[in-house]
Amino acid sequence: MPGILWLASYPKSGNTWMRVFLANLILDEPEPLALKRINEVCSSEPNEIWFKPLVDKAVSTLSDKKIAALRCKAQERAASLNKNVIPMKTHSLFGKDFGYPTISPKASIGAIYIVRDPRDVVISAADHYGLSIDQAIEMMADRKARGRGTPGVTVHELMGSWSDHVKSWALWKHTPLLVLRYEDMLADSLGQLGGVARKLGITQDEARIRRAVEFSSFKTLQAQEAQTGFVEKSVNSQRFFRSGRSGGWRDKLTPAQAAAIEQGHAAQMRRFGYLPPLGDVPVAGPVAGASATAKAP
Repeated sequence: MPGILWLASYPKSGNTWMRVFLANLILDEPEPLALKRINEVCSSEPNEIWFKPLVDKAVSTLSDKKIAALRCKAQERAASLNKNVIPMKTHSLFGKDFGYPTISPKASIGAIYIVRDPRDVVISAADHYGLSIDQAIEMMADRKARGRGTPGVTVHELMGSWSDHVKSWALWKHTPLLVLRYEDMLADSLGQLGGVARKLGITQDEARIRRAVEFSSFKTLQAQEAQTGFVEKSVNSQRFFRSGRSGGWRDKLTPAQAAAIEQGHAAQMRRFGYLPPLGDVPVAGPVAGASATAKAP
């Protein structure tokens, strides 16, 4: 049945990694897929292209409220035009924007949600948005936070706070949901990504899966970006595939900054193993299943 398979995450949590993996897996070419071709397989929900047929003027002239009103219609039209499943990236919170749903259950056939330790997210987000660490912490706590669109290219997305974003998608009940931790994807890329390939029914071919995992590795993507660039790189960053580490927050955040994130997002951090359960004594070292030195996009 055709429809959208959502590849959802809070920004800088591993969404692009999943998109590149799926694109390489589905097209199955003998060389790593050029970064500019990712959208051939895994499109982006805020792309203006989905909204253009619904209006008689430039999408960039529309108010955020008007975009919110059109969002589900654009998604449903995209789904109706395709005979196959459409993997589609979104950083939108699963909820309402100006009173309008951000995601259309009618257009959806499933969702993959990637969650990442917010203490690491904040470092990447600060670099991407051109913010200080403290400003990024404030953004991640802002329940009304929006990702601004790029006129002529993309429309805005309602992100909300990190906790609200994670909670909203983890409660998804409309279609099958697969939740992955970025840290587990780092620690066992073949097992985690291979599991996605098999659960989605794309392939059981181990050689094909291994090839797609290799072609979407951090080392490969960083080399590709150095050679050809990447259109999704922020103007605030030197590169998109910057570090990809897990546990890097230990060297970058002050104790006060780490505490602010832990206090502000404690419930969801405990839910996904980034903080010990209440009553447990915290231990040093990365979260269970995570690697402090492994890299990924």
